[in-house]
Amino acid sequence: MQIWHVWLQKHAVMDRSPLLDEMYAKHVAAVARTSTVEIHTLPAQAYDAQLPEQLVRYGDSGLMIANFFADSAVAAEHQRYHAWISGAGQDPGLAAAQTRCSIPVVGYGDVVWQAARAEQHRLGVLGFHPHLVEPITANITAAGAPLAAYQVIQHGPELVQRALAGDFAPLVNAYGQSAADAAEAGAQWLVPAERIVNEILVHLSIHELAGLPVIDPGGWAIKQAEYLCELRALRIVARPTTGYWRSLAPRPLLERLQQALHEQGAHR
Repeated sequence: MQIWHVWLQKHAVMDRSPLLDEMYAKHVAAVARTSTVEIHTLPAQAYDAQLPEQLVRYGDSGLMIANFFADSAVAAEHQRYHAWISGAGQDPGLAAAQTRCSIPVVGYGDVVWQAARAEQHRLGVLGFHPHLVEPITANITAAGAPLAAYQVIQHGPELVQRALAGDFAPLVNAYGQSAADAAEAGAQWLVPAERIVNEILVHLSIHELAGLPVIDPGGWAIKQAEYLCELRALRIVARPTTGYWRSLAPRPLLERLQQALHEQGAHR
């Protein structure tokens, strides 16, 4: 059986929250069946806090991170990984990676938004970070998925920090109330907006709130990566290679351009 080598790119660096690291490792081990998934993060020096909450609240820093994510997708392909995953709620770098890479690229949120559009399932998105509502909602709209409600809990970052210290009840209670509000608004699927809470809910085996299913985008992204790799290996589907956004420049051209831009940037 073919084993696919998958690069999962996320924000939160390792060794800042032992419990979160454990959650990621157990989740990957539980869902990966035909792949080995290697987790990659932002550089440790990118932030000093336990979580990268401050980095993702601004558009300009978000774009810098998206560029870093897209570069990591290119690195994954050059290092012969079979697929790459943007493992954050706002899918940083996904669109650029789709243009720059020929391997399958998958987004944490995008797998859910695309399925919800296809099946016309109304989404109830549950978040803890108010500054991510705008980019995630824009992605949902671009995908054409029906959004019934986007609920953001109060004091979200604080409750997440408490949960990562082992005090889960306040966060779970807050998400339970938000789930009830989303259900009242007509939601059919509940989706954790951010990957960290996705990991917490999976860790706690919470797959339903307010009578609605809680989707696991992190697990789905891994299974989607495996699925796309198999489809390509069987020659059932293939990446388009024509058109402005899908034709790839020759690698020597790109390497020369990258070197020139890097050198110019260094002399500014």
